[in-house]
Amino acid sequence: MTTDPQSFKILLIPEHVEDKDGASAEDSAVRSAVVEATGETGASGYPRYAGNGIVADIDPRTRTVEAVLVDGAELDYGLTATVTS
Repeated sequence: MTTDPQSFKILLIPEHVEDKDGASAEDSAVRSAVVEATGETGASGYPRYAGNGIVADIDPRTRTVEAVLVDGAELDYGLTATVTS
């Protein structure tokens, strides 16, 4: 039985957002999705999560997005994928 989280919320945030004027990461996101564990391991070696057009390999220990596809394509330049609580 795995102890890895079964879902995460991923935010896609523009890197150019320097001063958010107190806005939260969620307020600055251009897209968000709840991704659920697929039971597979991605090419990065971390568990794969998918949902709402986003497929991500996430290190569940550090909550770091190691690889991500958005609607089947690599993440656009200038966007950062991050995991929220």
